[in-house]
Amino acid sequence: MSNVSSSAFADTKAHYDLLDGLRGVAALMVIWYHIFEGYAFAEVSNSAGSGMIETFNHGYLAVDFFFILSGFVIGYAYDDRWGKSMTMKNFFKRRLIRLHPMVIMGAVLGAVTFYLQGCVQWDGTHVAISMVMLSLLCTIFFIPAMMPGVGYEVRGNGEMFPLNGPCWSLFFEYIGNILYALFIRRLSNRALTVLVVLLGIALALFAVFNVSGYGNIGVGWTLDGVNFLGGSLRMLFPFSLGMLLSRNFKPVRLKGAFWICAIVLIALFSVPYLEGAEPFCVNGAYEAFCVIIAFPILVWLGASGITTDKKSTAICKFLGDISYPIYVVHYPLMYLFYAWLIKNKLYTLEETWEVALCVYALSVVLACLCLKLYDEPVRKCLAKRLLHKKL
Repeated sequence: MSNVSSSAFADTKAHYDLLDGLRGVAALMVIWYHIFEGYAFAEVSNSAGSGMIETFNHGYLAVDFFFILSGFVIGYAYDDRWGKSMTMKNFFKRRLIRLHPMVIMGAVLGAVTFYLQGCVQWDGTHVAISMVMLSLLCTIFFIPAMMPGVGYEVRGNGEMFPLNGPCWSLFFEYIGNILYALFIRRLSNRALTVLVVLLGIALALFAVFNVSGYGNIGVGWTLDGVNFLGGSLRMLFPFSLGMLLSRNFKPVRLKGAFWICAIVLIALFSVPYLEGAEPFCVNGAYEAFCVIIAFPILVWLGASGITTDKKSTAICKFLGDISYPIYVVHYPLMYLFYAWLIKNKLYTLEETWEVALCVYALSVVLACLCLKLYDEPVRKCLAKRLLHKKL
């Protein structure tokens, strides 16, 4: 552990450096996953292929990894402060200050990119500016599109937040934070263990028996019944498990823990789609293994490790600082990338690698700019005004 990073308040406990670094690695892999998702999307839009994502196929599991990290860090940071320096009002203020400025930035960027695309859905249907503004307002106040096809679901993909699709996971993150403050934090260690076991069984059954019908657990991004159920399980199990890990954590030293965990994490994301649906969904079973077994081990090892020099500490801090901005701001750029792929009927990295690298690099640069020029100053101002503290 080390001193607090730019993402923390002045009275925040020391951070787990390696967990910050692993969060950044996962966020960077999400960008690659979405780049390759663009090729699959272009194939489907032009009826030119199966739409199978062939590289970083399991990149969306980064969300489940984020939820475990979130539960671990929140449990570590707040569990022993309730009734002392922490009130429910204070907790919610802190979480809003931490999360919501970038939610607003992501919504604005999503509206700008949609306007640059001509305010048209993927099928060419024009969308009125009034609906774009309503969608922007709903995203800023975190009001999801209640069903696919409503007027302010402007892109026509059925997304909960059509101006910035990945906000769906932040929506569930907010729910997790609320449940933590109201209910989960009050559970004894034994009761929390029972809850985690039950949720783990439910998630495993959801994945193994392919309840979503997708052949994977990449659900939660829209508000139909199975997506809301799946999204709730994807948040509740890892989030609760992360808190249980934080309560029972005892370091197990591993030399080179960050690099080992980072390589394993990338390898898990990179496994191709696993065929086989009878008698159970093989791909779902693999993803259940990742979320229920592999990711908790990686979090435990990452929390156990320490950085041993200034360079590795700086790398982990940088990755941790940009992880959240990257996740929030990269997808509006992806919308532009997808539109370009569809228009030009481009389906492979070999055809477009220069543009793909530029999109990747621009996502990182944009995240850094948003962090330094917007997120940190805004959070500092809000902390001073609402908490009478400084970051």
